[in-house]
Amino acid sequence: MATSVPSTQQQQPAGQKRKDTIDWTEYFMAMAFLAAKRSKDPSTQVGACIVNEEKRVVGIGYNGFPTGCSDDEFPWSKSSINPLETKYLYVCHAEVNAILNKNSTDVKNCTMYVALFPCNECAKIIIQSSIREVVYMSDKHALKEHTVAAKRMFDAAGVKYTQYKPPHSQIVIDFTEIDWDSLNQVPATPKKDNMNAEAELRRVEKLSIE
Repeated sequence: MATSVPSTQQQQPAGQKRKDTIDWTEYFMAMAFLAAKRSKDPSTQVGACIVNEEKRVVGIGYNGFPTGCSDDEFPWSKSSINPLETKYLYVCHAEVNAILNKNSTDVKNCTMYVALFPCNECAKIIIQSSIREVVYMSDKHALKEHTVAAKRMFDAAGVKYTQYKPPHSQIVIDFTEIDWDSLNQVPATPKKDNMNAEAELRRVEKLSIE
């Protein structure tokens, strides 16, 4: 798998490191967006990525139903006369799943990267988990009560939140960019037969010299 981003830099000389790599924030936000691709929600797909102070990913999640609650049986509708037939009473948000999926003892002082600004319920769990910063992309619900409440709690608890403006409009993952069928070790691993042949040749050459 290879990734590519638009670049205005000239091709660097051979033997030097690449200078057009994506930065850390773009990398982690891209991971959150990639996780969102796993969501079954037909209307909103959100992913979240939690990173510790050493820039190591410690949790990934996306929005969906709890384990054991079938994606085919529970409702995905956003509106219904019967509230029990909407998704809102059942869906676990990406932020919660990322925290629950953590591969570390805790997520204290970590940073969460998420596509959409967290709601008030997710904000409570983020605060209680001691996450110190939230980096988000969209704030489309800024005027809604749940977002206003979330920001109020973040401000009170000292959780920093920053809207991310990506330097590139897209990051392309192209699985065809590498010819997987022709991948070889460089240098190639010596085969046992070849090694034996070379050893025999050296032995014969030594005898002829003597």
